[in-house]
Amino acid sequence: MRSIQCLTPSGLHRVAYYEWGDRGNPRVLVCVHGLGRTGRDFAFLAARLARHYRVIAPDMPGRGESDWLANPMEYQIPTYVADVVTLIARLDVETVDWVGTSMGGLIGMGLAALPENPIRRLVLNDVGPIVTAASLARIGETFGKAPRFADFAAAEAYVRTVSATFGPHSDAQWRTLTENVVRRDPDGQWRMHYDPKIALAAAPVTTDIVLWPMYDAITAPTLVLRGAQSD
Repeated sequence: MRSIQCLTPSGLHRVAYYEWGDRGNPRVLVCVHGLGRTGRDFAFLAARLARHYRVIAPDMPGRGESDWLANPMEYQIPTYVADVVTLIARLDVETVDWVGTSMGGLIGMGLAALPENPIRRLVLNDVGPIVTAASLARIGETFGKAPRFADFAAAEAYVRTVSATFGPHSDAQWRTLTENVVRRDPDGQWRMHYDPKIALAAAPVTTDIVLWPMYDAITAPTLVLRGAQSD
């Protein structure tokens, strides 16, 4: 794990990122997680691809090992796009390939839609130009809360519930998905890794968010993976 400093109008913040493969490899794959997840979600994918790529997976601000933002209203896609531009500059490469899950796909779309952007190939996992109000409403029911758990088993039971639309997983996979997103406090209790104030930046949504103009501006070869069991 390494980190970079990024800037918003409210000041500096540190963004942590995980790295696999040969640091001298010019072929770079950036993998960006969903709203409440972390870069560690990509560890198994990175292990498979590290023979071909230098794989980079950041914890976006307010998540994982990255700093929480001083102004929670800055938890927005433009902030995240600016942060990954800084990250790519640190990597010292001209182009990257991109795998984005959910929010990570929206960040990739936002960057790939810009003129002269560095994205060479784009993979959108479980996200596209329409973000449904139904999915946002479901996420809003749980995300941004700050539950605490007496033990890891209770934390895993919670993650299994709120992540049910991820589809079927083995017990070992659920344990890994939980380990990636919980932290143990000094008092022995467990909590979710993210800043609960992230939810403050999300205005209530009653209709689908339509992003066709952004999507249509993308010129990179793009693979869209549909989450068949996801809303």
